[in-house]
Amino acid sequence: MTPINAIIISEEQETFQILKKFEEENSIIEIIANADCIKNGILLIKEKKPDLILLDIVFKDNLFFEMLEQLEFSIPKLVFISANKDYAVKAFKHDAVDFLLKPIDFNSIIMAVYKVIKRREMERSYQHQKINNINISNTVNQKNDYVAVASLEKIELILMSEITFCKADGKYTVFILSNGTKVMSSRNLGEYSNILDNSYFFRIHHSYIINLRHIAKISKKDGYFCELSNGLILPVAKRRQDDFNKFIKLKD
Repeated sequence: MTPINAIIISEEQETFQILKKFEEENSIIEIIANADCIKNGILLIKEKKPDLILLDIVFKDNLFFEMLEQLEFSIPKLVFISANKDYAVKAFKHDAVDFLLKPIDFNSIIMAVYKVIKRREMERSYQHQKINNINISNTVNQKNDYVAVASLEKIELILMSEITFCKADGKYTVFILSNGTKVMSSRNLGEYSNILDNSYFFRIHHSYIINLRHIAKISKKDGYFCELSNGLILPVAKRRQDDFNKFIKLKD
């Protein structure tokens, strides 16, 4: 089982130590960062893109939760930790997966993490089912004009001709559209290699898939590069150059 990537935001060193000890003894969670205040926590969330946020902190306003709603990637799951049981109301108001009352023990942490895993599995299953239904519908109607791009919160239908290129961002994929818009998917780039119309899309690098319709120029000086219609220049991996040349010639 792939461990859940978690960030701890806590003013209490004791909380961090308990969770760190839990991580050392259990492979279901990996603590990738920790912060002692909301400001630093927000910066870490944007940088690390965790699956889970463990919160042991008193909130003075809703700015933290408003920030979560503005993230360009899937909103991490929340588990609140507090010595005040009345804080549970606030926790579940903000869609917490679980609330842990101090003093916390390993059993309660295990239950919370498994609830997070279960919630993520259910959301992914639902999204994949919806996407498969869309793909089946496209196949039946012999139309491949759109691609279904899924985060854990929603599915967007994107016109393939408007995709300039796609890039890998860890376990996510970012779609860059011709109007400058960026759409982030919870699926990895490899999955889209099999989904995008192979008449126009080619994976030039382990990090990039480009749309032939948006190539402005190909440069072979000091390497192999594609200049796109938005001005960006992307490298073609050396081992993919021969296949890319064949791909381009087939489209001439």
